[in-house]
Amino acid sequence: MSELIIPPSKRLVVLSGRAHPQLGQEVADALGTSLCPISAYDFANGEIFVRFQESVRGCDAFVIQSHTTPINTWIMEQLIMVDALKRASAKRITVIAPFYGYARQDKKHRGREPISARLMADLFKSAGADRLITVDLHTAQIQGFFDGPVDHLFALPLLADHVAARVDRERITVVSPDAGRVRVAEKWTDILGAPLAIIHKRRDPDTPNQVRMLEVVGDVQDRVCVVVDDMIDTGGTIAQAAETLFDNGAADVIVAATHGILSPPATARLSESRISEVVVTNTLPIPEDRRFDKLTILSIAPLLAKAIYEVFTDGSVTRMFEDA
Repeated sequence: MSELIIPPSKRLVVLSGRAHPQLGQEVADALGTSLCPISAYDFANGEIFVRFQESVRGCDAFVIQSHTTPINTWIMEQLIMVDALKRASAKRITVIAPFYGYARQDKKHRGREPISARLMADLFKSAGADRLITVDLHTAQIQGFFDGPVDHLFALPLLADHVAARVDRERITVVSPDAGRVRVAEKWTDILGAPLAIIHKRRDPDTPNQVRMLEVVGDVQDRVCVVVDDMIDTGGTIAQAAETLFDNGAADVIVAATHGILSPPATARLSESRISEVVVTNTLPIPEDRRFDKLTILSIAPLLAKAIYEVFTDGSVTRMFEDA
């Protein structure tokens, strides 16, 4: 990425919560700036206190927080940071949630269910956020939940470049693990010039994280199958998808996903599977006990830094993906 030059006439302030400080520091480094010093701690009963250690009056503030475990704690901390910025007279407040919490609850499947993704957007707006930046939402419709600009970034070019450098494109078949990921998978096929296959599955509505695989639609015989998804949580869907592909004659399986949640027993499932590589980004912190030999972690920081730069300088975020 070319050097990002911050206009001297405007004041940029980048702040990071405690959920993933390494990512916040990477973003600040890519921008050639420093993170705003923050005093943050928990009271004995779990309440969160935040105070900025320098003035933020009149600034263009970007608040980075990864919604990782314990997810409710870190969402609350980001809301409190936004509120503090608003009360300290920041000129504009942009929430950066590389992984948008509660994105899977974007609609009502049955009666008496919440639409938690909408609630999240309302909370950030009420706290004082003017804008949202996020990466690979579970569904694109979530962009409409926030009453303000939403910059929806894509990790696809980063992930696809990694896969293309590792595997002969002539051997690749892009695989969507379910019908809901087909549009994303089609973008992969455009970039890699590869055919598409789809795994038809059915999820048990009464048992979360339990999936029953059915059949593969498309030719995977003797192909290197690249299974693409937005997130890997417990790894159940991905592991079953890989076995289904091998049962249908796949020569190899690579998994590429933006968000590596990796809730137990994901590490065991994926490391013990016949998958040759699992590629994710660092939108979420991945502790050492959830890492394994087949796991590759790519940094999303340059992408976030470029988006911040475009927003701060009144440039075009859309232009970042026009060739993707």
